[in-house]
Amino acid sequence: MTTEARLYKLEGIVEGVMATLPGQITSLEGRMELFRQEVKAEIGGLRQEMVGLRQEVKAEINPAFNKLMLYFTALAAALAIPTFLR
Repeated sequence: MTTEARLYKLEGIVEGVMATLPGQITSLEGRMELFRQEVKAEIGGLRQEMVGLRQEVKAEINPAFNKLMLYFTALAAALAIPTFLR
């Protein structure tokens, strides 16, 4: 194969790539946009899940804190009784 034939063949390959490249870029952009929307929706679902978990933790902490305050109050009362009995 001569150099001229190789160059002609290479030109054909380059022209073929240049002809298909815009369509492939457009397709890739579309897929990237869909992926971005999926990721955004997934993150939104995770933010909502985090809000729910935060509320659950908050709901569990409040009764535990109240129970702890009752124990401290009982301990204070138990320690105050001997003081009054002296």
